[in-house]
Amino acid sequence: MIEQLEFFDIPSPCRGICQTNEQGYCRGCYRTRDERFNWLKFSNGEKRNIIRLCRQRYLRAISKKVTQENIIDPQQQLF
Repeated sequence: MIEQLEFFDIPSPCRGICQTNEQGYCRGCYRTRDERFNWLKFSNGEKRNIIRLCRQRYLRAISKKVTQENIIDPQQQLF
């Protein structure tokens, strides 16, 4: 398949929150260490794929957080 012609480079998804979470992903952009350090070496197709993966990681983290918040403490049910 022919890669689409791109006139502009895909910008880094970095949000300036450069800390890793328990899974090893950046808390700001959800990239792995290798994805962050090698961003400039990736092709535009690889960058699009990384952004897709970051979006999936973000959505998974949000759904996990919502699930954990919906678990009701048995002690709280007494009130």
